[in-house]
Amino acid sequence: MPITVNQPCAPKVDDASLGWLLPPRCVVCGARGMPGCDLCADCLAMLPPARPACPRCACPRADGALCPECRRIAPDFPLARVRAAFAYAFPLDLLLPRLKFHGDFAAGRVLAQCMAVHFAAAPAPQALLPVPLHPARLRQRGYDQALELARPLARAFGLSLRTDLLQRRRATAAQTRLDAAARHRNLQDAFAVRARAPLPAHVVLLDDVMTTGATLHAAAAALRAAGVARVEAWVCARVA
Repeated sequence: MPITVNQPCAPKVDDASLGWLLPPRCVVCGARGMPGCDLCADCLAMLPPARPACPRCACPRADGALCPECRRIAPDFPLARVRAAFAYAFPLDLLLPRLKFHGDFAAGRVLAQCMAVHFAAAPAPQALLPVPLHPARLRQRGYDQALELARPLARAFGLSLRTDLLQRRRATAAQTRLDAAARHRNLQDAFAVRARAPLPAHVVLLDDVMTTGATLHAAAAALRAAGVARVEAWVCARVA
């Protein structure tokens, strides 16, 4: 059944007086935000929604059908479906790097709020898994941007947040400057499953941005090999 979320944009401030004393500010332009949301109405309207897309790779397609490349892939391909909330364009291309590289948790909070609206009609998984960083990268950065997005989504939907199942066992090179083939080679055997209890049958991987899908595919392959029956992915933004 679909998951549900009650708030159209953001959780309400528990203390009404705090919301009056400290009104939210738009994380894009700095203007006064809407009630319970760190975005103004104009910037909220500018967020670029994901267009109809191939259900397997989230590549934009006007008919929303499987793209030719995905039609050539075997039906038991590890990643069953990808849902993207937004296209990677302004102002997402400002907000996501602010979260990922600069610790801007206000940007992360508002992105998670907006993602909750977009994913509210999706079938509920048994567990939500943020794509993990390698421990060395986590120590360097100090936080995991995927986990920062996953926590509020798990709370909003009442999902089990599992950070104990999937580990990044190999420190890979940054994907940014690699082409699609190099990205897939870079992620080969990068993930491992470390469950000591029965695995959930249906999980959703949560990540910030999908470019070629190499990271999500590698994580899904590890989960499927360990016995997870269905692996899907939710991403904040898809690079066209």
